[in-house]
Amino acid sequence: MQFLLPFPLKNKFLEIGGRPAAFVLALLGCCLGAAGASAAPASRKYLLLDDRVVERVDNVRLRVGTVTKHPANPLFKEDRPWEVRFDNVYVNVTYDEATRRYQLWYSPFIVDELTTGTPVPKRPEVRYHSTPTREMGLCYATSSDGIHWDKPALNLIDFNGSKANNLVVRCSHGGGVLRDGQEKDPARRYKLFGGQQIPGQKRQFQVAFSPDGIHWAEPLICPEVGVDGDTHNNAIWAPELGKYVGITRRWLAGERLVMRTESTDFTRWSRAVEVMRGTGENQTYAMPIFPYAGVYLGLVMVINTRTDLVQCELAWSPDTVLWQRIDPGHALIPNSPTPGDYDSGCVYAGVTPVIRGDEIQLYYGASNAPHTTWRDGFLALATLPADRFAGYVAEQAEGTILTQPLVLAGKELLVNADASGGEFAVEILDANGLPIPGFSGDDRAAHAGANGLRTPVRWKRAADLSALQGRPVRFKFRLRAAKMYSFEVR
Repeated sequence: MQFLLPFPLKNKFLEIGGRPAAFVLALLGCCLGAAGASAAPASRKYLLLDDRVVERVDNVRLRVGTVTKHPANPLFKEDRPWEVRFDNVYVNVTYDEATRRYQLWYSPFIVDELTTGTPVPKRPEVRYHSTPTREMGLCYATSSDGIHWDKPALNLIDFNGSKANNLVVRCSHGGGVLRDGQEKDPARRYKLFGGQQIPGQKRQFQVAFSPDGIHWAEPLICPEVGVDGDTHNNAIWAPELGKYVGITRRWLAGERLVMRTESTDFTRWSRAVEVMRGTGENQTYAMPIFPYAGVYLGLVMVINTRTDLVQCELAWSPDTVLWQRIDPGHALIPNSPTPGDYDSGCVYAGVTPVIRGDEIQLYYGASNAPHTTWRDGFLALATLPADRFAGYVAEQAEGTILTQPLVLAGKELLVNADASGGEFAVEILDANGLPIPGFSGDDRAAHAGANGLRTPVRWKRAADLSALQGRPVRFKFRLRAAKMYSFEVR
């Protein structure tokens, strides 16, 4: 259960591993109302990027995690006649546990007369620009390992007199594909959320439905959204809200703004409202969002209008309405520093990471040159260990993280931290911040050289947390040359 509040609220007492304390229930009973910032997340795992959990920090700062780019990158490139220009690729990837196969939807320009009419040797003499005749389509691919991809001939959509291609929808711009696990109607199991781009006509917003992600019904136009979907659009089901939430973009006075819309049936949507903007020089281009460990995370593509480069940054939200950027200016998926490399120009993260065990797979569209130039496009993959989207780091001197009071409902504390070149220590304080004998001072737990996703914390005189059950306590984490991401009590 997650409570939604009409305003941001730091909880007096949070609980790990069970129901909220009576004090919190009484407090929330007075405050329940319109959707806004939420109270303590209901999961047992707590990301330290969630400022509802953290009371105070000293001499540490929140930094994005470190991804590993797959050595097989780029995984594929523009190599079909209808893949005229990948542009931003706008990838959507899911993994089906039942079939053990990946599904991928991506959006190339399938018609771009400037590209097809300008031979590569002539391109340095011609400025690339968009044209009214450009048309984007939605293509489909599959993989058994997430690395080697098959672009099957589906024989569904005509392109230049042939259906021997992997197109599933034409005239779809930046389509976000949702495989909806809570949908009861098999014909609507897959959902498309994006712009409709018919050459020579004004772009509109559309949705569509499919039983398998391949065979799509006729799109439904949604003019009430109020924007044209000129970005990588995406939608999720938010169970706490009982609604679908869609993220798109608006242009306003030359600036790109992240916009939010919602729906109860995926057919009728609210008018999109602004939820994030950057600056005139560093603008928010797109933001796929997804739920993760009691929060919502956003992968923010930021375009620098001076360099014309696009990088992927990170944001979080308690409720999909209020968003905070994490470590602005620092990329979660860094662009290659080598000019001409496959992802040196632009990085566009895909919709919803694939999580398999303790690995987070971030698929992304990449290009080897700046945004508004001639460029080649690719599919690429970066990975993260579990929970390591962002963490607090103390690079030299010791730093501390103090949590809000927590009511314990478990016996073991597990910490996700990298102290391979330093140390982290844990003390437990009472709700007033006073040391608890046996868990603080000389009895504190210290771990030097540890780098684990679930490092068990052991105190010198206490086997576990049994003595503290039902009691509001605070954790005080001390870091020295270490980075901490999350903790869990179970």
